[in-house]
Amino acid sequence: MSIEIAHVSKRFGGFQALEDVSVELRSGELSALLGPSGSGKTTLLRILAGLEAPDQGAVYFDGRDVTQVAPKDRGIGLVFQHYALFKHLDVFENVAFPLRIRGRPALEINARVHELLSLVRLEGLGRRAIDQLSGGQRQRIALARALAAAPKVLLLDEPFGALDAKVRQELRRWLRRLHDELAVTTIFVTHDQEEAFEVADRVVITDRGRIAQVGTPAEVHERPASRFVFDFLGQASVLQGAAAEGRARFGPFEVEAPTALGRAERSVVGYLRPHEIELSREDLREGGLGARISRIHPARAGMRVELVADGVEAPIEAELEHTRFDALALTPGERVQVRARRIHVFAAEA
Repeated sequence: MSIEIAHVSKRFGGFQALEDVSVELRSGELSALLGPSGSGKTTLLRILAGLEAPDQGAVYFDGRDVTQVAPKDRGIGLVFQHYALFKHLDVFENVAFPLRIRGRPALEINARVHELLSLVRLEGLGRRAIDQLSGGQRQRIALARALAAAPKVLLLDEPFGALDAKVRQELRRWLRRLHDELAVTTIFVTHDQEEAFEVADRVVITDRGRIAQVGTPAEVHERPASRFVFDFLGQASVLQGAAAEGRARFGPFEVEAPTALGRAERSVVGYLRPHEIELSREDLREGGLGARISRIHPARAGMRVELVADGVEAPIEAELEHTRFDALALTPGERVQVRARRIHVFAAEA
């Protein structure tokens, strides 16, 4: 089922939660609503679920206007961060609940619940009490219950937010495999970019009630549409510079400026990601910047080197693979030369 959100706005008192939001989500894809707290992603999910009504705009499922349709008639499954399981019911009855309230026959309920428990890899736990389950198991049961009535759309609100890091990682990989098996249109809310990039086919980044960017994880990571997106994605050093005649200059660094900046002189900022910075002991007379190493510590894929660069107020961070780091044998306090393999340029006033 495809989903279209058309010019949706929502206000709570004096707070503008959503403002003229329009986005299309493709049938069968797993889309992530990604953004900081208060950016509107949960409000948008609740409007899709029918739990909130927009002040303006409309929501379409496969071209059908469902803006005024009740949640129970939208064909959705909904999973919350804190499971919302019934503690007085065992695992089997929690999963069976959506089917019982729809008056399905007992034989159909029994077969469907066992099918779902197998799907979420929890066979044999049907008569287990909810408080006897781990957090990861509870979230799988919540997902099985959401799938019980065979929804056409699955909505997940921070589904792994209450779990520790290791369990989160295991469950998001499992969710991706499950989605590939079911091919149901899925939308999940998260503020964790790593989670969104690992799981989603498409990422929708929200900012103060608006859509900041929509794209595949690779598109969003490699070509952030704005300074907000770059700042939100994090892990970048920022340089102040100027652009004119199609070139942007940041001290000794010079790169091509985006055509959208025009050719007149203007202030710009440049973002340097840690893995796009090279360090050298050689004197790079052209295109190099002198710096002193202030700190070295392990990073996920290598070693992180923090630097104080000549004439640059903000610290610069470089990330080196272990082989390159070992070859340089860097130590805190020594001076090195910094070269930028790539600088992402934006207007300073943006």
